[in-house]
Amino acid sequence: MNSGFYKILGQNIKQRRKELGLTQQQLADKINISLNFMGKIEVAFSKPSLDTLIELAEALNTTVSELTKL
Repeated sequence: MNSGFYKILGQNIKQRRKELGLTQQQLADKINISLNFMGKIEVAFSKPSLDTLIELAEALNTTVSELTKL
């Protein structure tokens, strides 16, 4: 996967998180990752594992497919 994919993924996660009124810290706490890692996912500096991506989708009441839509 190229970096463009992860930028879009991060933007989609951030947008959905904001739609739900969650802070990065609240979302990170829901799936037991650090605030630092959560922030890095949103700016495409870090790439989440498939397991983390699935947990993010569940915490955001959406699907992996929606989060990865280009």
